[in-house]
Amino acid sequence: MNTDTHPTRQHILDVGYQLIVEKGFTSVGLSQLLAHAGVPKGSFYHYFKSKEQFGEALITEYFANYRQRLDALFSDPSLSGYEKLMQYWRKWIEVNDGTCSNQRCLVVKLSGEVADLSEAMRLSLLDGANHIIALIAQCIKEGTEDGSIQVKDSHAAANQLYYLWIGASLMSKLSQNTGGMSQALLSTEQLLKGNTAF
Repeated sequence: MNTDTHPTRQHILDVGYQLIVEKGFTSVGLSQLLAHAGVPKGSFYHYFKSKEQFGEALITEYFANYRQRLDALFSDPSLSGYEKLMQYWRKWIEVNDGTCSNQRCLVVKLSGEVADLSEAMRLSLLDGANHIIALIAQCIKEGTEDGSIQVKDSHAAANQLYYLWIGASLMSKLSQNTGGMSQALLSTEQLLKGNTAF
């Protein structure tokens, strides 16, 4: 995660992230979070007004880091648009191997869990996902311009691909293997090469 200008705040976020991807947001109580972080309750409330606000901050930071990694890949001038995207999806399989840990699957973990519990967290997740979709759409557009991708509507294709991969990740989490994501990779190749309606 990012290095925060407030080390205690960052420490709480880092510890909280690991707990939440392992146990879920609702299963992690504030006392458990504070015990693992080794900080008093006053320190938590100094940086976060509530557990919900902590959850929003966690999501915002997750997506900020995610976008940085994606920007680094998508700005590589040595790769075509198609190569950038395929490298991205292959990395997705590598880091989402049916388990949740480290920088893995926060969106999959939280989307179903908090969508009906916290409107603020739901909107944070949706905003972050929409930013990622926009970056994918831009990369698809660049791929159509360099001739490596054959789609007519880059935004529609980006939406379809992101939805496909979120669904495949959820099924991989259930099955504890990457078979669904391997199938998603084949579908992605077909879509980007123009073997669909997009």
